[in-house]
Amino acid sequence: MKDDFMIKIETWHKPDTGSLENVHDLDPTTWKTVEVVHIDIADRSQVEHADYKPDEDPEIFHSEKTGRGPLGPDWKKELLAKPDAPRMCAYKLVTVKFKWWGLQTKIENFIHKQEKRIFTNFHRQLFCWIDSWVELTMADIRRMEEQTQRELEEMRKKGSVRGTTAADE
Repeated sequence: MKDDFMIKIETWHKPDTGSLENVHDLDPTTWKTVEVVHIDIADRSQVEHADYKPDEDPEIFHSEKTGRGPLGPDWKKELLAKPDAPRMCAYKLVTVKFKWWGLQTKIENFIHKQEKRIFTNFHRQLFCWIDSWVELTMADIRRMEEQTQRELEEMRKKGSVRGTTAADE
């Protein structure tokens, strides 16, 4: 497909609860075409039934190391009431171009739906796994990256295909 297919994901992490507009500083014409999709990691209704795992549910999870969680329905309002509490929002800009006449809109919409699903699951996991990463140093992270790279290379050589599959329509 060469230049007829492209997926680009750009991310900004900001210390807020998702209140910034056009954080990627898009020009006004492009910004008008953007669909803003809010992901609430505590909202189980945003999780596909097949993806739900109780141990990755921010509505249930409580961090022993940080005291964070469980997240209730008003967790963002509660967080705003604590100005010194840590917070972060991941602003993601997903650009998809699929230039095949007759399939373009369907495929682009499908990819956007799957990206939302992946981001929702990943950020729920990230919150619920905080006790395993919150105290890591950069040296720890670099060691983990090297180990993961070795394991992935080994899996590519010998392992079976794994990962997320497309959700049923």
